Amino acid sequence: MNKAISLSLVTTITALMVLALTGSAVFGDNSSRKIVIFDTNALNDAAQDELVTHTGGVTLKNLDLINAKSVWLPNKASEKALEQHPAVLRVDEDVLVTTQAKPGSTVQAAQVLPWGIDRVDAELVWPSGNNADPVKVAVIDTGISKDHPDLKANIQGGYNAINSTKSWNDDNGHGSHVAGIIGALNNTVGVVGVAPLVDLYAVKVLNRQGSGFLSDVIEGIQWAVANGMKVANMSLGSSSGTQSMHDAVIAAYNAGLTIVAAAGNSGGAVIYPAAYPEVIAVSATDSANNLASFSSRGPEVDLAAPGVSIYSTYKGTGFATLSGTSMASPHVAGAAALVLNTPVGAYDLDADNVWDPTEVKNKLQDRATDLGAVGFDNLFGWGLVNAFSAVQP
Repeated sequence: MNKAISLSLVTTITALMVLALTGSAVFGDNSSRKIVIFDTNALNDAAQDELVTHTGGVTLKNLDLINAKSVWLPNKASEKALEQHPAVLRVDEDVLVTTQAKPGSTVQAAQVLPWGIDRVDAELVWPSGNNADPVKVAVIDTGISKDHPDLKANIQGGYNAINSTKSWNDDNGHGSHVAGIIGALNNTVGVVGVAPLVDLYAVKVLNRQGSGFLSDVIEGIQWAVANGMKVANMSLGSSSGTQSMHDAVIAAYNAGLTIVAAAGNSGGAVIYPAAYPEVIAVSATDSANNLASFSSRGPEVDLAAPGVSIYSTYKGTGFATLSGTSMASPHVAGAAALVLNTPVGAYDLDADNVWDPTEVKNKLQDRATDLGAVGFDNLFGWGLVNAFSAVQP
């Protein structure tokens, strides 16, 4: 178990501990939210819940994708008791994840072609019909504004992993901004996305402050897999990686879900889940094709994309300009959706005539515009994503 967690992260998590708990369980200052991973050959679901209750905890949600549960535990003794039980493989921190965007301005106008969409040559793809067959893309984020005039026709549904009884509608704006970069409509309103005929699905895992628990993110990934999503954009992350997070990513990857994620805005190491090899990690560039000053970098970076002063859809019916690797990632997710509308051809490594995540990544990397040092480097990965080149045979 990864026990290294920053004081600021602990403080933030504590501030978010607002739950209505019933029964006899009492949670004080030493309580915490954990992810308990069970042996698949041991206890059934009911017995797992009974074990959590017996140790003084409360089950919050099932994470069937990784045979785990998100739980509240009252103290360290309860955590230790679970760790020592033979049916428990591991107890992980339910770490906090956050959006990877920086504040910007909010405006509204007639449709324009955002510079980022133009830079990745997405508009050159549309006349060819490569985006005619909608691809299911999950926006794992703060939700999507369900009545936005530049998004509504492409939104096909969604899920609220924080509270499944509530709406997936965006109460922050970040998810709507990301969704617009991927697939805003090509109409007379606001902006246009990389893949304007894509099917968008809002998977709400972050709250109105743009933060949330890892267990909600895992449940969001679980929903995406169960509902046949082909691409998932994750413009979020945490400096702390856990085995639970990686297990969920691996399961989604094996199910055929191409995950694209923001590299991070610290200017330092790549965050999680972007740092995992099964994910396409995206750094951010400015309009001069320089690495954005805030962009994380390192050997985990796969591709770069526009991420400075990006104009897109926003909360309600508005539009906004934001910066961050949060904005870079959806340029690549949109390009991945376009690739999925083309024959796999020479990239078909397993000869099944169907795209898988590795094949999608390989083509995007091969067709990228090289930036920085020749070939791969830690700033831009294999280069700036190019949607038009990526859909060519």
